[in-house]
Amino acid sequence: MSAVGSLVAIAIAGAARESGPALPGGAVADRVVIDKSKRTLTLLRGTDRLKTYRISLGWNPVGHKQQEGDGRTPEGVYAIDFHKRDSAYHRALHISYPNAQDVRAASERGASAGGDIMIHGLRNGLGAVGALHRKRDWTAGCIAVTNREVEEIWRAVPDGTPVEITP
Repeated sequence: MSAVGSLVAIAIAGAARESGPALPGGAVADRVVIDKSKRTLTLLRGTDRLKTYRISLGWNPVGHKQQEGDGRTPEGVYAIDFHKRDSAYHRALHISYPNAQDVRAASERGASAGGDIMIHGLRNGLGAVGALHRKRDWTAGCIAVTNREVEEIWRAVPDGTPVEITP
């Protein structure tokens, strides 16, 4: 098998290990919980767990995001404030980071809090990587899932949905 053939086989095998069966089409979440230490994103409806996805985080994931460029994923309670249609990644749901406290804390350090924190799929054109993206944390602070998974999340999570990000 050629090197390219091997890479394709690995990508297909990785894609097969996505986060379980598809989310039912009519499912709507009223809360998203992201557990950074477990590398999971869970969609909830009331107390019912709709589905849990395995994720990648910012390349420097420990601790709350302090400022732009630190590679950290924020911690706290935010919300999905819009679905970004023109993303460089396959679908993206924007998280309301930074809040006033985040801006104030960064400003006191003479820094920008940053922004553009999202739940997104893989970079456009790289969807074949599939679940292999989870081998390491690689985003600039976002929460990444596979393209198939972000399609489900996009459909099931309306704007305004609370997002709780825990250490």
